[in-house]
Amino acid sequence: MAVDKKELRDVYITFLEEDIIREIAKIKGIDNRAAMEIYYCSKLCQQIACGEYGIEYMDYKYLANDLIENEPELFTAQVS
Repeated sequence: MAVDKKELRDVYITFLEEDIIREIAKIKGIDNRAAMEIYYCSKLCQQIACGEYGIEYMDYKYLANDLIENEPELFTAQVS
């Protein structure tokens, strides 16, 4: 049985995004829905989707903290 590399990557990215969203919610003390909206509006989300710089292979905790640090404007508009 052959492994479809694209399908495998898509599953990996889905789990990575879920972990990032949960970590954002935990760090910022917001619910998962708010964290999900923030994540999907972020540059990080676009970078992961495009596979820029191999960023999708970095640790989800690092990526969540990076988003919080480098995209603070996403959190100022967020109402919890």
